[in-house]
Parts: sequence; structure tokens; C-alpha cells
Amino acid sequence: MPKNATTEEIVLDTPIQRGEQKIEKLFLRKPNAGELRGLALSDVLQMQVDALVKLTPRLSSPALTEPEMRNLDPADLVQIGGAIAGFLLTKRAKGESA
Repeated sequence: MPKNATTEEIVLDTPIQRGEQKIEKLFLRKPNAGELRGLALSDVLQMQVDALVKLTPRLSSPALTEPEMRNLDPADLVQIGGAIAGFLLTKRAKGESA
């Protein structure tokens, strides 16, 4: 998945081991409103762990599981949370032109 305004590549500090597969990077895509169901936007923007654990599997490629999310290196969780929070900002808030 190529990086663009609606995707973000995350290179993990601590790769995830899934059987024989080693996940060293993943792509996150910008969520739509339906993918935010059941979550408080304030929790997502404040990078609340439970919100990120629930939301990231809906947006990631390869799709991470909730147990994999709970075992992430904290630095990787912060990196993921920052990318997701960035998706929720308006272009104006990011300083981009429309």
C-alpha cells in the first residue's frame, strides 16, 4: 500500500512475530466515520490505549489483532497513535491548503 494523504507507513521498533511471519512495518489508512463506531473521538485523539487497541486492527495492513496490539512496544503504540490522531485533524489544523 503506497503512502499518500490517507495512509501512513509505520516502521516498528520491535517487530511482531506471527507464527513464521515477522511484521516489521504496517500501513495505517485514514478511518471513516463507521470505523470509529463505539469509540470516543476524544479517547482516540488523546491516544488512550484501549481506543487504539480497538481501532488499529480496523485500519492496519496487515490487520493486527487486539492481542498483538496489547503486546506492542510502547514506542510503537505511540507512533501508531500519533498517525491516527493526525488523520483526524483538518487540513487547516495541519497547515495544509484545501
